[in-house]
Amino acid sequence: MEKNQNNYCVIMSGGIGSRFWPFSREARPKQFLDFFGTGRSLLQMTFDRFKKILPIENIFIVTNKDYAEMIAQELPELNPSQILAEPMRRNTAPCIALATYHINAINPKANIVVAPSDHLILKEDNFLSVIENGFSFVEKHPVLLTLGIRPSRPETGYGYIQMSDNELDGVTKVKVFTEKPNLDLAKVFYESGEFLWNSGIFIWNTTTILESFREHLPEITNRFDTGISTFGTKEEINFINENFPFCPNISIDYGIMEKSSNVYVQAADFGWSDLGTWGSLYDISDKDENANASLSPKTLFYDSTKNVVTLPSDRLAVIQGLDGYIVAESDNVLLICKKDEEQRIRQFVTDVKLKYGEDYI
Repeated sequence: MEKNQNNYCVIMSGGIGSRFWPFSREARPKQFLDFFGTGRSLLQMTFDRFKKILPIENIFIVTNKDYAEMIAQELPELNPSQILAEPMRRNTAPCIALATYHINAINPKANIVVAPSDHLILKEDNFLSVIENGFSFVEKHPVLLTLGIRPSRPETGYGYIQMSDNELDGVTKVKVFTEKPNLDLAKVFYESGEFLWNSGIFIWNTTTILESFREHLPEITNRFDTGISTFGTKEEINFINENFPFCPNISIDYGIMEKSSNVYVQAADFGWSDLGTWGSLYDISDKDENANASLSPKTLFYDSTKNVVTLPSDRLAVIQGLDGYIVAESDNVLLICKKDEEQRIRQFVTDVKLKYGEDYI
């Protein structure tokens, strides 16, 4: 199959994954971990997926400068120029702006899919078909396309997208984006049939997204425009190191998607999980007859239900009398935490840092 030279991919891989502590650490965040014992990390699995439909030279990874070397080791097929390093974390809008300016300097006709590095896709053929259709759609229409997942349950951990009645070539116009709801609201969303989960995967043409940045986030484009001739050259890294820290710390959802009037959503089903939390990992894991999920080969459960356990491969865990817990050991940290209170993990990380220092983060 011939690959379209105008289609590009940006994989965002700069996060710390703090909600997966202690399995995910600052020195080696979750996108670099092999969660399922396949021999490939989440980042490598994401790269493997996209290279089936894109030229390898059209795949770019945006990351924090601290992880650039790790990415080069994980993905030796990439040229170093395909790893775009941010000098500091500034959320997804500046990250996407950096990649867009870089790709636009190479090919101003580019269509770009933007995807996180740490999502799980179980139905890969479905996924790739949706992406290819999305590329064709944004090549013809000046719109911002996002992929929405049909909800399988009233989930409180995801943002939602409400669909309108308007369509363009069979793709639905977005009515509104909503933040993560409480359980009662999530049930209403689920039962109405009008709402999709926000996958955080976007497709657009460079011209369209740059116009949206100029309209809604001029504080980024005004700065990047001053060095527009440096993008795609050796001068780019110095320009970014000097200017990126002045970008606002804002997500693409808040900064652009929620404000734009030309946003469309493609409803899809490709076995998606954002693997953002221990709960999402539990949901997709194999479980025993008492609904316990163990990602470790040596675990014995007694009088225990609905737990999720992960340990180093040489460890044995014997669990008795626990109901609905996370048990996670990694390096020098053991975490035992109620599964339905996992949102407190970020606070635990902050407290550990204050009391015991960086060695445990």
